[in-house]
Amino acid sequence: MLGGIGVVGLGAMGEPMARHLLAAHGALHLAGRTPRPQLVAAGATWHATYRELGASVGALLLMLPDLPQAREVLFGADSADTGAAETVGASQILPDGVLAGALERDGELLVLLGSTSSAPGVRRLGAELEAATGGRVRLVDAPVSGGEDGAIEGTLSIMMGGGEVDCGHAESVLSACGSPVRLGPLGAGQVAKACNQLVVSATILALGEATVLAERSGLDAGAMWDLLEGGYAGSRLLNTRKQRLVEHNDSPSGAAKYLLKDLRCAGEVAQATGTDAPLLPVLERTFSRIVEAGLGERDMSVTRRYVEERSGSPRTPGIESPKSGVRIAQNDE
Repeated sequence: MLGGIGVVGLGAMGEPMARHLLAAHGALHLAGRTPRPQLVAAGATWHATYRELGASVGALLLMLPDLPQAREVLFGADSADTGAAETVGASQILPDGVLAGALERDGELLVLLGSTSSAPGVRRLGAELEAATGGRVRLVDAPVSGGEDGAIEGTLSIMMGGGEVDCGHAESVLSACGSPVRLGPLGAGQVAKACNQLVVSATILALGEATVLAERSGLDAGAMWDLLEGGYAGSRLLNTRKQRLVEHNDSPSGAAKYLLKDLRCAGEVAQATGTDAPLLPVLERTFSRIVEAGLGERDMSVTRRYVEERSGSPRTPGIESPKSGVRIAQNDE
């Protein structure tokens, strides 16, 4: 149907996804800046160049930070976003990119874009790919949610946008990594991811804030979250981050800086649709401050640290009666 399957972007998300794809499909083609001998030992084929990779696959998953990196892999290292699909032709394809290799072989190439980016940018990239290759290379946007844990477990939510036939082919590839669902035409996956990240950003900020509030009031935050997890406050995010929040552990995992990028994409969607989104400016401002403070590489549970540092020294633990204003001291007996 599609031929070989390739992956570029073997980071915290891409590498475990590659392992699932290799196990499900029996073969996998890889390329990148840093070889992955463990994947090669497991049966994957490593290609020295993106061009060589492009000549070997019919479906290519890109798990890269954003569109500039995807363009570099596809069109070549010195390619630039023209801003208009009608100006793109075969002359834009440089000899070191995936497209140069894809056009050397018979058949078509389906690019599965796992990056989170703006929906308009993704639609423009899709049009550029078709214009430059005479329709032989097409795009499905397929951003994911579920974090590193979901990638390892193969339980990612995969939000697809693209043509029905293309998304059907993409589903046959990506089902090994989780649950791929087509949500509409090209760009729909990015809109869904923007909505997802709006909820994630608001939730992780609330969890960090509530953890600090609880502990400064004398509560056992761990016990509180264990209890509240069974109620309306429960979520997968709480389940995967409560221990980090309680233990002050924001060591790098799901970097907070990516939430800022995603919130800006959500802002573009809000502006394009005329949506008054009251949370977005607050969240974007907060995560901008987190990044400006040098905490952008930390796990998103760094929201706890952010709230603590803004709050200054804690007062003596205790609970104040909202009616009388009388403080109820913590009983340590």
